[in-house]
Amino acid sequence: MTSPDARELLLLAGERAIAEHGPDVALRDIAVAAGQRNNSAVHYHFGNRDGLIAAIIERHQPALENRRTALLAAHKGSGAPDSVDVLVGMLIRPLFDIPYAAGSTHYARFLEQARTHPAVGIRNLHDKTVWPATLTLIDRIYRTMPPLPPALRRYRLTAMSTAMFALLADYERQRFDTAAERIEVQDNIVAMLVGMLTQGVAVRTSG
Repeated sequence: MTSPDARELLLLAGERAIAEHGPDVALRDIAVAAGQRNNSAVHYHFGNRDGLIAAIIERHQPALENRRTALLAAHKGSGAPDSVDVLVGMLIRPLFDIPYAAGSTHYARFLEQARTHPAVGIRNLHDKTVWPATLTLIDRIYRTMPPLPPALRRYRLTAMSTAMFALLADYERQRFDTAAERIEVQDNIVAMLVGMLTQGVAVRTSG
């Protein structure tokens, strides 16, 4: 087995450092954590902080998209109609295992910290040619939600995204005694997020 190269070590160290200390963590600290003697190693490999953050996300993009594409194809082949719970599951469940199969340990916590950073919005993260399955799922979730006003649907999707990152980060922090316990928590995360999208509108009463 070959050892990780400097770029890979910087990606893993950056993921962990940003997860633990936020996006403004010193780049030299990331270089040190990655075992790099050159304090400018991040600049050499990624250009700047934005490049590092985007590269950490892009590291998992192909595998996540491939899994979601396969799930969409299987769903189409089943002939079953779209439902919010099935679509949300296809969106979220790949995040329970794919990053960790690639060596990540803090990816969900990294996303929780970095999701509002400008770098997350500038590297094709809303480009359907780069994230086709993800953006297809979001569009189909929007169209499958209960008949709420468009502005309320968009608000709920945004709120669901915020909650998703927090719940995934909390999931990543947990230690599970059994596989059954892990799956139960995964199922509950999906169910909570589905509830945010499908629950009826609260009615305000005057008193």
